[in-house]
Amino acid sequence: NKRPASKCKEAEQAASAEDKRKMPSRLHKNRKKRGHVSAGHGRVGKHRCHPGGRGNAGGQHHHRTLFDKFHPGYFGKVGMRHYHLKKNQYFTPTIAVGRIWNLVDKELLEEAQKNTDGKNAPVIDVTQFGFHKVLSGGVLPKAPLVIKAKAFSKGAEQKVKAIGGACLLTA
Repeated sequence: NKRPASKCKEAEQAASAEDKRKMPSRLHKNRKKRGHVSAGHGRVGKHRCHPGGRGNAGGQHHHRTLFDKFHPGYFGKVGMRHYHLKKNQYFTPTIAVGRIWNLVDKELLEEAQKNTDGKNAPVIDVTQFGFHKVLSGGVLPKAPLVIKAKAFSKGAEQKVKAIGGACLLTA
């Protein structure tokens, strides 16, 4: 009357983990199941380790309805391939227009706020700080300035012109 060896390694690991944090046997739910042959797991299906496969197994086979219902578009591809992708061509570090004044001293901003006529507007070349493109995020203080960059978004250009500044494109 030998008990069969456990086929499932997780069952053994779980048993060793239970040794560390013990709960008294009388509180286990299994005590109520004593005397009932299959302990609530059924005679036909049986309580086996991974009856449906591990993890996402069967997503295109026996678990297809679940994947189609809850994860539509999980399988397949989207878009076009770009065969010899050279990342240098798309290298465009960006900065928000509201953060441009952080690149220079605060004294320069204070001077620009005093002289709002725009005659001696400070020139900030963002390419010297490693940025190529200026985006429209943030708020600009009411101090005209000239920004040099390789590219500007439409919103950034509008914000700079609204405070009396200018946008200059550099190569």
